[in-house]
Amino acid sequence: MSAKVKVDKYFAALQRLKDRGAPINNDAVALEAGSGRGSIKKSRPAYTDLIAAIESAAKEQADAKTVSDPLPALRQEIALLKSRFDSVLERELCLLHEVYSLREENRQLKMGRPIAVPRPRKPR
Repeated sequence: MSAKVKVDKYFAALQRLKDRGAPINNDAVALEAGSGRGSIKKSRPAYTDLIAAIESAAKEQADAKTVSDPLPALRQEIALLKSRFDSVLERELCLLHEVYSLREENRQLKMGRPIAVPRPRKPR
């Protein structure tokens, strides 16, 4: 069988795999064409166009799968929102503590009591 006929057989097998939505790789195309695994080799110059077509079809298939599967993007968004929520809660708690401290200081000043201001510590 000539190399041109084999390549045409592989291209037809590639098209069948695309139509079926089956996983596309060199071995799958070779098996679909009725050849053995590993019969499509990069070292054979007659198969360069075929290998390029297989790789582009596999890339298109992977891209279509990631577009149709929103779960990873949604999980990433959930993680981002949780992180933002935690930082907002932390900021809110700090602000509440500051408000409480300022109210206490204000109450002490209104009552005429001196307020103990903490002195900065000297490094040892």
